[in-house]
Amino acid sequence: MNILFIMYDQLRFDYLSCAGHPHLHTPNFDRVAAMGVRFTNAYVQSPVCGGSRMCYYTGRYASSHGAHWNGFPLRVGEQTMGDHLRKAGMDCWLIGKTHMKADAEGMARLGLSADSEIGARQAECGFDTWIRDDGLWGHGPDGFYDEKRSPYNEYLKGKGYPSENPWADFANAGVDEDGDMASGWIFKNADKAANVREEDSETPWLTSKTIEFIDEKDGPWMAHVSYIKPHWPYIVPAPYHNMFGANHVPAATRHEVEQDDPHPVYGAYMQNKIAAAFQREEVRQKVIPAYMGLIKQCDDQLGRLLDHLEETDKLKDTMIVLTSDHGDYLGDHWLGEKDLFHEQSVKVPMIIYDPRAEADSARGTTCDALVESIDLAPTFVEAAGGKIADHILEGRSLSPWLHGETPEWREFAISEFDYSVTPQAVKLGLEPRDARLFMVFDGRYKLMHAEGGFRPMLFDLETDPEEFHDLAKADAHQGEIERLYGYLFKWARRMSQRVTKSEDDIKAMRGKSIRKGILPFLADGSEVPAELTALYRGKAKIDFTKK
Repeated sequence: MNILFIMYDQLRFDYLSCAGHPHLHTPNFDRVAAMGVRFTNAYVQSPVCGGSRMCYYTGRYASSHGAHWNGFPLRVGEQTMGDHLRKAGMDCWLIGKTHMKADAEGMARLGLSADSEIGARQAECGFDTWIRDDGLWGHGPDGFYDEKRSPYNEYLKGKGYPSENPWADFANAGVDEDGDMASGWIFKNADKAANVREEDSETPWLTSKTIEFIDEKDGPWMAHVSYIKPHWPYIVPAPYHNMFGANHVPAATRHEVEQDDPHPVYGAYMQNKIAAAFQREEVRQKVIPAYMGLIKQCDDQLGRLLDHLEETDKLKDTMIVLTSDHGDYLGDHWLGEKDLFHEQSVKVPMIIYDPRAEADSARGTTCDALVESIDLAPTFVEAAGGKIADHILEGRSLSPWLHGETPEWREFAISEFDYSVTPQAVKLGLEPRDARLFMVFDGRYKLMHAEGGFRPMLFDLETDPEEFHDLAKADAHQGEIERLYGYLFKWARRMSQRVTKSEDDIKAMRGKSIRKGILPFLADGSEVPAELTALYRGKAKIDFTKK
């Protein structure tokens, strides 16, 4: 069996028709949901691109692997799903984005060259690379560089787009009424069509690369197909740019009570530039239709992949996973982007089609269990026929749910957010070690703990599903707060760093010294059978006490 692990960047859990969106029809996402299981309570372990993806790729929590933020290197030696899958006999390939930054200092210290097989895998988050392009090739000191070449940009140049950086000038920019470039970085341009042929835009390009991979590679393989969209810039080519309009934009899910004495971290985020932009209704009216158009294009390209798998008779042998690295506030809760722990940010779509006969009874169902993104890595290892290294992988295989079973399951989900590099941390006067947030969610109550001496936040999603009312502002729910802190403390005591010895290894080591006849701490030797001390009794070989 092969595995097609498809990740969309910044795709909200509720922007699919199978999840109940009233206007956005996504028949191909729905098609996979009808073939498999849609998990309705899937949570990422960090609501930011880099940190979340490293959790997916390692099967470990952010505080276990340490790469919390975009640009934080994943340390050399951290095992990834590629390491686990290759041990099980399955290749592991990347097609698209990882947001991975190599631990160059660690590689140099160990003498690992990036052009060696081991070094390349260390530099690419454990994947062999079919093609990598992380997108977001903006101009400026933090953007596009010649030495940081984009295969997609090279493709566009080969198609005749006349620019050093056609990603920015064509694929993510429109044309205004005066014939000038209208960059997708500016929200007022979101309703314009991207100045690129639709078949040359990013999502179809990566789909074509995936089809090439499927046709050329023999299995068994796991292919991580990682799309940059519907992540900003919010601009999409025709005909998707005007498929949706203001009548398809829902009212923002926000309430004035949220701005009344907010938690200091929440308040700082409500005042940042992206939040200020999305608090303007004219921004939402332009951005959300473009966001929906980007998702509609993603759905159409997913249809291309599904059709190709069917036409080549490979669908029956390919597990398909659809998910995202985090969501997008889109103005809900007075915020834009992601970062905090409201459902719009930390909850993601997760749909899995398992072609095995054991999964037949669960096809077309939903599962409400608390699922974490780190559950995919052990799921893949099990599907590959390997043994799950549960002393390293901190998630749990989803196979029982896929096969219609009801296993004993986790009581709570965890997510972490390190915002130490952000302006919000500076505004709050925090040292980097204190600019950290933790979420613990038991399926009803959601607690956010903030380091730095702040109070927590608490929401009851049963009585307040919109997460408007922070119950921790008063004292009435102290019992729930303490109970959730107990869960967080239990999680904090997990064995996360003993990764070189498994439980079985340790059990096999017990009593090993006695079996070898090395017997320390005996009072007179009578505590053990006589044969075990035979070598240590009798006449000495040499009597050093005599002169």
